[in-house]
Amino acid sequence: MRRSPIGDILDVNGVAVHVRQDGAGPPVLLLHGYCGSVHWFDRLTPGLSAAHRVIRVDLLGHGCTGGSSGLDPVSQARMLAGVLDTLDVEDVLVAGHSFGADVALALAGISPRVGSLVLIGQAPDYSYASFPPGSPVLLPMVSSLVRLIAHRRWVRFAARFRRVSWFDDPLQDLVDHAVTAPAMARVVLVDRARRLAFSPLDAQVAALGLPCLVILGRRDRFYDCDKTFARYSAVGARVGAGGREW
Repeated sequence: MRRSPIGDILDVNGVAVHVRQDGAGPPVLLLHGYCGSVHWFDRLTPGLSAAHRVIRVDLLGHGCTGGSSGLDPVSQARMLAGVLDTLDVEDVLVAGHSFGADVALALAGISPRVGSLVLIGQAPDYSYASFPPGSPVLLPMVSSLVRLIAHRRWVRFAARFRRVSWFDDPLQDLVDHAVTAPAMARVVLVDRARRLAFSPLDAQVAALGLPCLVILGRRDRFYDCDKTFARYSAVGARVGAGGREW
């Protein structure tokens, strides 16, 4: 399935990277999560761009950037460091959602252009995750099914009747899922668990020493919000969750 870019395609060290920019002012880089794209921030961008230069990037293996290698957070961060160098921006606030939070921290570790961080909806590791049984096996199977049906007319028709849609296009999440590199499932479910057991995100926040805001959801189905709140707070991050802030 082909996607149409809404921004520029930058050549970053030989890789074609989809980058969308809006507004002017202090730079903010928005990073989507697994199976996402720049469109996951479509409704947030107009408000932010009134006073900021908002930069959105499709990660490797996602959206209009594509690719099937270099999908881990460190490789993603190297690509993004090249984007920031190309755009010549300084003191960037980097906000990452879900897997994008991992990438944001990895980017802060290698690029002096990062000045502060926002981590959205991501626990420090998988030690108290409550994923459905068999997720490492079932998720790739579901992804394959989505790739087969996302372009069908009857799927688009049925999507109109979804009770809640976070996108202007009710099929956006399915389309984004369909074009995500199949290898991302292993990166997120298997490789990430091993990596964070060795270097959890809260430890990375502490080591970086940058200003960091963590935004959590009380209705998170996969992680205990109170445990996540406590861990990030313990390393000095400012944490907000469901109206509670510390």
